Amino acid sequence: MVDAANLLNKENIISKEKNLKVNLSGIVLDNPIIPASGTFGYGYEFSELYDINCLGTFSFKGTTLEARFGNPTPRIAECSQGLINAVGLQNPGVHTVISEELPKIRKVFKKPVMANVSGFSVEDYVKTVELLNKESDIGWFEINISCPNVHGGGMAFGTCPKSAALITSSVRKATNKPLYIKLSPNVTDIVEIAKACEDSGADGLSLINTLLGMRIDLRTGKPVIANTMGGFSGPAIFPVALRMVYQVHKAVNIPIIGMGGVSKAEDVIEMMMAGATAVEVGAANLIDPYVCRDIVNDLPKVMDKYNINNLEEIIGGR
Repeated sequence: MVDAANLLNKENIISKEKNLKVNLSGIVLDNPIIPASGTFGYGYEFSELYDINCLGTFSFKGTTLEARFGNPTPRIAECSQGLINAVGLQNPGVHTVISEELPKIRKVFKKPVMANVSGFSVEDYVKTVELLNKESDIGWFEINISCPNVHGGGMAFGTCPKSAALITSSVRKATNKPLYIKLSPNVTDIVEIAKACEDSGADGLSLINTLLGMRIDLRTGKPVIANTMGGFSGPAIFPVALRMVYQVHKAVNIPIIGMGGVSKAEDVIEMMMAGATAVEVGAANLIDPYVCRDIVNDLPKVMDKYNINNLEEIIGGR
C-alpha cells in the first residue's frame, strides 16, 4: 500500500534539491525571475502584497535624466491576448529616484537591483548612468534603446547598429557595472544590432521590448490611444520573443535576459532553452500582481516534470 505522506515528503525533497540559481554577469541570482521595468514600479508597491526578496531581482521603472509626465491619456488599450501601452516613460527623473525612490527600495529589497535607463540623447544616457552608478545597491544597468512610445529618442537609437553601438560605447565609459542593452523587435535584423552592442562593450542584452501596435474605436473610427500607436505586449508576442532570443543567442557570446509574453513557469523554461540566462516578466504583472511570486514557487515543480535539476544547464538547450 502506498504511503501518501511519505510520497508527498519525497516530492518535497526532490523539489528542494533543484538548483534555480543563475549567474548574471558575475552576480548570482537565487532564481532567474525578474519583473520587467515599467510593470513593477519601484518594487515597494508590490512589497505590500508579498516578500519581493523571493525574486531574482527586478528592473525598476524606466528612468530619464529629467522628470517626465509621459504621454497624454488614454494610453492603455486592451487586446484579446495582451495590451497596448503608450505611457511614455513617465518617471520623476533620476535625481528624485536617487533621493526618494532608492531609499524606499532599500527598506524592502535586500538584493542588487537593476536600473533601467532611457534618454533622448547620448548625453542624457551617460549623465543618468553616471549619477546612478554611485548607488551601491544597483547591480546592473539595463539601457533602454527600444521604447516605441516616445518621440525623439527611445526606439530611434535601437533601430540601427551604428546608433545602438554609439549608445553602448558611450555608456560603457560611464560605469564599470554590468551593462545590458534592451533591444527592439521592431527592426529588420535584431541579430545585427545585438552583435553591434556586443562589439561596443555590452555585458549582456535584454530582449525583446514591445512590438508596435494600435487599436481603433469602432464607434468613433479613431485610434483608442491618444498617441495613436503603442507597445504591444502579452502572451501573443511570446513566440516572436522566443524566436529572437534563440537567434541572438546563436550569434553572440554574452548573456541574454529574455522577455516578451512570459506568464508562467513553463514559459521561463522555454525561454531559457532558447538561450536566456534570466527571464523578465512584464505585462503579466499588470494582470496578476502575484504572478512573479507564483512563477518562482512553480519552477521546482515544472523542473521535476521535465527532469531538470539545474537551470543553468538548460540555457541554450539541453
